[in-house]
Amino acid sequence: MRRPITPLILGIALAAILTVPASSIAQTVTKDVETIKNYTIEKKSEAVAHGKKLVSDLDAKIKDLESRISRDTSAAKSDLQRQLSELKAKRAQAGKKLDELGKATAESWDSVKHGFADAYKDLQTAFDKAAANLRK
Repeated sequence: MRRPITPLILGIALAAILTVPASSIAQTVTKDVETIKNYTIEKKSEAVAHGKKLVSDLDAKIKDLESRISRDTSAAKSDLQRQLSELKAKRAQAGKKLDELGKATAESWDSVKHGFADAYKDLQTAFDKAAANLRK
């Protein structure tokens, strides 16, 4: 009987993601935020789809982080749990801003898309900080 290699592949992929230099991550976040900010009202549905993908991708990373924190036995666990709680609050805020993006009118478009972009950037930054602290 063969063992599935999916956990092995997942572990390797996660290790690769977690070893990406911070400057590379910052550049990716900046690119994602600029992409959202560059959408026009005429491309609202594409902007919302892009925003949903960004948040969904980060949701998977947050779930993994939460699992890793729950298994952590270090003295820093309580601080990591606090950061996770803050991360979840920022996720809720980004979700709210994403909903607003879907309901935006031509008049509110610029303000709403910038609001979502800023909320996403805050969420990604909080995730990066928590993930970095877990690795210490």
